[in-house]
Amino acid sequence: MNSRPSPRNLTVLARKRLTPSMQRVTLGGPGLSDFPAEQEGGYLKLFLGEDANSKPIVRTYTIRHQREGELDIDFALHGGAAAGPATAWSLSVEPGSSIPVGGPGPAKPLPPGHDFSLVAGDMTALPAIGVNLAALAKDAVGIAVIEIQNEADKAPLDKPDGVEVRWLVNPEPGTRPDLLVDALRDVDVPAGRIAGWAACEFNSMRELRSFFRDELGLSGPSLYISSYWKRGLVEDEHKLVKREDAQAQAA
Repeated sequence: MNSRPSPRNLTVLARKRLTPSMQRVTLGGPGLSDFPAEQEGGYLKLFLGEDANSKPIVRTYTIRHQREGELDIDFALHGGAAAGPATAWSLSVEPGSSIPVGGPGPAKPLPPGHDFSLVAGDMTALPAIGVNLAALAKDAVGIAVIEIQNEADKAPLDKPDGVEVRWLVNPEPGTRPDLLVDALRDVDVPAGRIAGWAACEFNSMRELRSFFRDELGLSGPSLYISSYWKRGLVEDEHKLVKREDAQAQAA
């Protein structure tokens, strides 16, 4: 028996370009009447119609902001071969339109109870990173390295003063799997309890996973790492590769 609730229909309230490579769509309407509170950083499943084989097109996106009756969803605008139906939808959808939405799924916050946090991600993870940094204690310290496509993609982030953000520009997402990990290797990591959090393209994730586990010795509750996409693959194909990778890691 499928225990998942049926998708709810939400209404597009607004769309807005935040930076050259990030688009925001605000959702609301009666379908949010029973939506649980405090879901920033969690995720939604957006149902974007069907493909040529009548298979549902579903994409997963982070809830960047939640207000009374409103949810902000931010879309990284990958161009060229990395673009997909969610990008097209976010750029063309008109206020008043409706979309079926599943979720929310759980947020993946920074591991708590540590002395220093190392955060890495590309623009697909920027909404989650923004939520996580804002949730840190005011005296938290750490470094976040974030891969963006354009200097103008630098976004204001609510964060503790002790957390430094380093922006890394790469106009072609998914082509430099060493970019984030090399930036973390340049960090003078202090002694103490270290937390790691990373989400990005699949090949970048594998480089970061090796760094966190093999070079820093992080594991278990001190580390969260995930790939959000893989260059050249749609979400269903990426899920398969991700599952195979997880099985290989567990073997």
